[in-house]
Amino acid sequence: MVEESNRHWWFLVFRGICAILFGILAFVWPGITLASLILLFGAYALVNGAFAIAMAIRAPAGSPGRGATVVLGVLSIGVAVLTMFFPGITALSLVIMIGAWAIVTGVFEIAAGTQLRRLMRGTWVLVVSGALSVLFGILLIAMPAAGALSLVWFIGGYAIVFGALLLTSAVQLKKGGLAAFREPLSAT
Repeated sequence: MVEESNRHWWFLVFRGICAILFGILAFVWPGITLASLILLFGAYALVNGAFAIAMAIRAPAGSPGRGATVVLGVLSIGVAVLTMFFPGITALSLVIMIGAWAIVTGVFEIAAGTQLRRLMRGTWVLVVSGALSVLFGILLIAMPAAGALSLVWFIGGYAIVFGALLLTSAVQLKKGGLAAFREPLSAT
């Protein structure tokens, strides 16, 4: 997955740009209805999941982090489908669903960053973005009664920071090329 990720660094760029655009839209139009937020989040989760799965499919069999990336992609697409087909859910249900999605996504990002740390430099960015996702999810679940406007701003801020971290990963990967990777550590 390391070499394949190096060749397809632009997947991270696309995911990062989508996240940042989603975040900016949340700030530009804070008065959007909850139904619009639901559909916008569903579209973002669908694109994020599709690109995560595409990246994993292009990776060689047995690559470290491949399974976690597939699970992350399937989870994101599943949340997108639920969001699109059940837009009438209450605000509380949406907050809990987004919070749970962020926690699980963050755990898999931390796991992938931890698994890849012996193969490449800069995996701290993936671990930090995973920790940010977990923190975001915990805050959403802890404060489900937050107003719609604060929820929109909270989600927008999270998406912008997460997108920036994805772009940082892509730049490190593109800039360093294979030099960004180091030899696996020996077991001795």
